[in-house]
Amino acid sequence: MQTPLKGTNASSALALLAGFSLAVASVLLPAQSSPAPSATPSGSAQAPGTTSTTTPNTIPAPPANPGIFPLSQIRPGMTGTAWTVFQGSVPEPMQVEILGILRSARGPGQDMILARLHGDKPEYTGVVEGMSGSPVYIDGKLAGSLSYRIGQFTKEPIAGITPIEQMLQVSNIPVRDIPASDIPVSDLPNQDVQTAKPAPGSSLDTNSAANQNPLAPGAMTFQPLDTPLVMSGFLPEAIRFWQQQTAGTSLSPVAAGGSLSGPSFDSLSAASGSSAPASSSPSSSSAEVPAIRALVPGSAVSMQLIRGDLEVSATCTVTWVDNLTNPTQLLACGHPVLGAGPVSMPMTTADVVVTLASPLNSFKIINTGVTIGAFTQDRESAIRGVFGAQAHMIPVHLSLDFPDGPRKLNVDVIDLPSITPLAVQVVLYDSLLQSNESSEAHSYHVTGSVDVAGFPPFPLDLWAPSGQPAPASMMAALLTGNQFTRLYSNGARQGVVRSVDLHVEAIPRQVAVTLDQAHIASTDIAHAGDTVEIEASLRPSHQPERNVRIAIKLPARLASGNLRLLVSDAATLDRTLNQPRLSASPDDLSTILAVARDQHAADRVYVSLLAPETQGELRGQTLPSLPLSVANALEPLRNTSDAGLNGESAEIVGEAPAGGVLTGFSILNLHIEPGGLN
Repeated sequence: MQTPLKGTNASSALALLAGFSLAVASVLLPAQSSPAPSATPSGSAQAPGTTSTTTPNTIPAPPANPGIFPLSQIRPGMTGTAWTVFQGSVPEPMQVEILGILRSARGPGQDMILARLHGDKPEYTGVVEGMSGSPVYIDGKLAGSLSYRIGQFTKEPIAGITPIEQMLQVSNIPVRDIPASDIPVSDLPNQDVQTAKPAPGSSLDTNSAANQNPLAPGAMTFQPLDTPLVMSGFLPEAIRFWQQQTAGTSLSPVAAGGSLSGPSFDSLSAASGSSAPASSSPSSSSAEVPAIRALVPGSAVSMQLIRGDLEVSATCTVTWVDNLTNPTQLLACGHPVLGAGPVSMPMTTADVVVTLASPLNSFKIINTGVTIGAFTQDRESAIRGVFGAQAHMIPVHLSLDFPDGPRKLNVDVIDLPSITPLAVQVVLYDSLLQSNESSEAHSYHVTGSVDVAGFPPFPLDLWAPSGQPAPASMMAALLTGNQFTRLYSNGARQGVVRSVDLHVEAIPRQVAVTLDQAHIASTDIAHAGDTVEIEASLRPSHQPERNVRIAIKLPARLASGNLRLLVSDAATLDRTLNQPRLSASPDDLSTILAVARDQHAADRVYVSLLAPETQGELRGQTLPSLPLSVANALEPLRNTSDAGLNGESAEIVGEAPAGGVLTGFSILNLHIEPGGLN
């Protein structure tokens, strides 16, 4: 209840109070709305004796040509400015208060600067995924990059800073050839640089850092800021599949974001069956030059693991550019992303749609932009990108036949042993889910080839029947990935994988068929050269049993006596023709190719003679009915990885469609009477 002031009426008192309130607001609001403490436009504390030239219309930006602020001069209580993108593409400043140095916190000899962030945005969002690499300046000089955080649910924005001196070591690491690639991705100077052994997420060394560590000893540990992983075009099931396979890395899947630039040149060329080679000398197209020059320390930058009709990209922040006028390389992140060492990944600009605050994990939602080069190093202290370089990618072409119509999908995937097989699997898995006709009742038949330089195409022929414990779509992806891995990860491979071509037929029913029994329909006594009829009873899944008759002609060379017949599926036949054996070393690519080319179709039933003759196997090829002299020559190589011998020779004499993926076998006995055809 208001009481009128003495000597005034009620309206006058209210007017006086309103005027007093406005006067107070005019004094307090500017102070409350201004950042505390403030940051200079250069992103650092001004040097003594200098005057700021910033006007109200000047857009703050990181220092254009900063020197290096050495780690040896870092002291608790110092203040500086960090730059990062919270929205859009323009970096924004936030003040940094140095708390101390954690000695060997990132590994032996790898120190970390501990800091507290100040400002409305960092104090609201905390330390954000995607902020990795945000440059920190002290007195106008570059000190390092925000790269680490401590625990989760922390109430203060405490961050770990990777010293710039350790990051710059990455800029001088010699670029070696990418594994399994004969094309280097850069012609940077070859210099020998020693780097520390990676130890991301190592615990705080409270003993050696006791004098400068403001945190009490405890179970909290620093870990690299997760790298936001934009998976554009992927369904939640495919994202979960990726998460399960990448557990333990710094890649944090975020199912939000996309591509601003659309399909890249390399992705479009992949659709035509060609792949742009990695360039050994950086060069930039006219379209890339403006994007390159707009990239400054504090800008967001993305690396693409998959690009094209689907995209997987990881994003962090640029820490250092060697020359803003004519840049050739940059450093970003301040920690490893994949920890792969030498890499070849497309480097693109990035636009931050929004920074999402979360008590658990704040992160940036990002769209990738224009390709501006390639990342060539993924090291403990930083990742390095080379402007204008072209990354070597593996084109993957998919042709899908679904009941609702055919579809095509073309992507390029990273050429890296730890990621490439997974990338092929997740692309195939997602493509099988992206149809209104997709269901658990569908079975899948995957055919195609893998083109490896120096070899004929490796054929693929795989079935994933429905009705199994795992979804058929996932089984199709896993089986295809397993076959691809045998080729891609084979130690004998020297040439690059030039392309992967897959055709998938979706069958809206269960395709499993069981061989119940088989018998000789005519007579179990015959002569060499006779025709004998075999009847097999097949039971399709959830359907009535049906009989299949196969007429076989016995070879004229057969001697009198008992003869065994094998009625079987393709897997049993292949094991009989190329029997598994112990080997001191894995098969080379030539052997794998020979075995793959001789594999039989899984949707047929086969009848084979098991003659009492020597059968040889040489580098994946079956040699039936060997003469004794040849068998003696192969005997020294028996049971090695190159050759094998078996006392019974298998020879296919008949086959018929099974109406689905057949499993099972049966052995029949046939007596050969003398006096047959010669």
